[in-house]
Amino acid sequence: MNFKITSYIALFLCGTTFGQVKDSITSEERLSEVVITGQFEPQSIKKSVFNVRVISKKDIQNLAATNLSDVLNQYLNITARSSGTSGRSTVSLFGLDAQYFKILIDNVPLVNEAGLGNNTDLSQINLNDVEQIEIVEGSMGVTYGANAVSGVLNIITKKSSLHKWNISVAAQEETVGNEYAFFDQGRHIQSLGINHSITDHWFVSVGINRNDFKGFLEDKNGKNYAETDFTRGYSWLPKEQLNGTALIAYKKNNFRMFYKFEILDEAVNYYNSTVQSGYNSQLGSYRYANDKRYLTNRYFHNLNATGKMFSQLNYNISLSHQKQQRDVEDFKYYLYTQTEADNSTIRDQSMEVLYSTGTLNNFFNSEIIDLQLGYEIVNNNGFSLVQEANNSIVPIRKRLDNYDFFSSSEINVSKRFAIRPGIRFSSQSQFNDQYASSLGLRYSFDKGVDYRISYGKSFRTPTFDELYSKQIFDGHFFTGNENLIPEQSTSYETSLKKTSYFDSGLLLSNMLTLSFLNVDDRIDMALIGFNEDTGNPMYQYININKYQMWNVSTMNQFQQGNFNFKIGASFIGVSQEIDNQVFASDNRFLYSFNMNTSLSYTFPKWKTTFSAYYKYNGKTQQFVEGNSKYVISEIGDSNWLDASIRKTFFSKKLDVIVGSRNLFNITNVTQSSSNSAAAHTTSSQVMLAYGRSYFLKLTYNLNF
Repeated sequence: MNFKITSYIALFLCGTTFGQVKDSITSEERLSEVVITGQFEPQSIKKSVFNVRVISKKDIQNLAATNLSDVLNQYLNITARSSGTSGRSTVSLFGLDAQYFKILIDNVPLVNEAGLGNNTDLSQINLNDVEQIEIVEGSMGVTYGANAVSGVLNIITKKSSLHKWNISVAAQEETVGNEYAFFDQGRHIQSLGINHSITDHWFVSVGINRNDFKGFLEDKNGKNYAETDFTRGYSWLPKEQLNGTALIAYKKNNFRMFYKFEILDEAVNYYNSTVQSGYNSQLGSYRYANDKRYLTNRYFHNLNATGKMFSQLNYNISLSHQKQQRDVEDFKYYLYTQTEADNSTIRDQSMEVLYSTGTLNNFFNSEIIDLQLGYEIVNNNGFSLVQEANNSIVPIRKRLDNYDFFSSSEINVSKRFAIRPGIRFSSQSQFNDQYASSLGLRYSFDKGVDYRISYGKSFRTPTFDELYSKQIFDGHFFTGNENLIPEQSTSYETSLKKTSYFDSGLLLSNMLTLSFLNVDDRIDMALIGFNEDTGNPMYQYININKYQMWNVSTMNQFQQGNFNFKIGASFIGVSQEIDNQVFASDNRFLYSFNMNTSLSYTFPKWKTTFSAYYKYNGKTQQFVEGNSKYVISEIGDSNWLDASIRKTFFSKKLDVIVGSRNLFNITNVTQSSSNSAAAHTTSSQVMLAYGRSYFLKLTYNLNF
């Protein structure tokens, strides 16, 4: 889409913020969305001091999304990047990668094999039992601790049902680009969910989901290709996932309790493009490849209780035990006989976590002031294999603990004006004590106008890899650094939002946001010297870089009856001062423009909903390391469009969704870097997706 056109659309929509309409308090209260993230207690978005953005269950259904990556492709300011070579899908926000963005399930950070809450593989998060997804941008260090620098994403799961029994069976078939076969190609998903309200107080649910991604060949020739032209294998690796969930919940009066268990089993298959030949007396002449299988297992326990003590104080306590482990299975695959041999499996990485967090509030039993006191205890037990000199593989086991205490207050100066200050103290086993602080203000003007401004200081602790990783082989020397210190960040955000309700039933919502983020002591790999014996360069993670970002964005919604339309745009500037100890980049700001829009319309007579979701990712620039200086690399723009038609049959028992992802058929975008000193430009391709795909999802719901 032309940049000027999208800019004019965004400016026009911003201007509608100040339109004159009739307000209806009754309608406003009726349509308020209730949010949990960052709140003392669940409350409406309007009363929240933080800007909380909600991805509804309806959006998840219309997208036929089965994992978090399917959803976040459409979210403004978020970039979801999938890797065909590793099978992982991660997220970045405002140009900061997944290490700065925290993912939670019911307010508890989710483990992965290298950390807690950060750098999570989006494709491993199943969405079958999700009620809604809440996103808060900006520093959330006081409420959620380390690494909540650019924002948090909180997945709220289902814990009740309107029916005595609810049984849901679903099957989804999807092409992968232009490749599909019922068993051997494409994406095949099956799920089963059973919910039961035992009594008015007890609720149980169980679910299982299988996601079988057969890989994407593109210009490759698959697993059993035996020629030696390096075209064996897949461009996107095949992956099979099995997710299981179980929940039991109890509620009576002011007391709520639930226990949730999740398990993930994943296998990612790597087929080597190098085909080798051999001979022995048993097999004769044969061809084989050295293949791998990445096996990931995760379990997640979470026990949560909320209620009142001493007839006044509200408490909320969570206790969680989680573990994720990745094993690597190496084997020889004989191509003529299509058999495996010499299989050996080793544990590559793992993280086991004991986690607990709790809060107390309502000390004063007052509508004017509320005080929240909280704690967080984290015990991380990490494991990784590292490669020392002489190709020696050494296991590293380390334990990282932190004990945090935080306090926050919400002061309602009047019905219009609220102030929320907060502070956190974190005692770290590996690092010096850390602190986070925040201050948020909300003021409600007449005619549905809300103004918010916030400030936050937070920190990011080094990852397990940054501390302890080693790769020393064949002239390569890359190591972690146990002397790293946490990165420090400061963020500011201000926003103006107007929500209007017309007598005709039209809802109009417009929001304009301005934010700024600064990160000091950023960790990066840098040259630390040369080997005395070989003269080879040695690299190590050190605290050396700086990062700044400012963002102007607008979000707008038009809703009337069965029609819903949203459009947003953002203009982002990023400054990164990168230093490799030999030369450094300058600190100029590099800019990008993004926009997204969605619309849905329901035809009640036909029981059919049409939905479309569009996102424009503008050109982005970044500094990359050249031979003698940092040069600017430019990644081209892209347009992403998903569309679906959803229809129900047999009194809403059968739900059918047919649609397409990536209708503009995006695969790769060009990344170019210009070196003016060398007077030439180089370019390469960045793999974004595997092209246009089509899906059909059938869901049968039995309620009684």
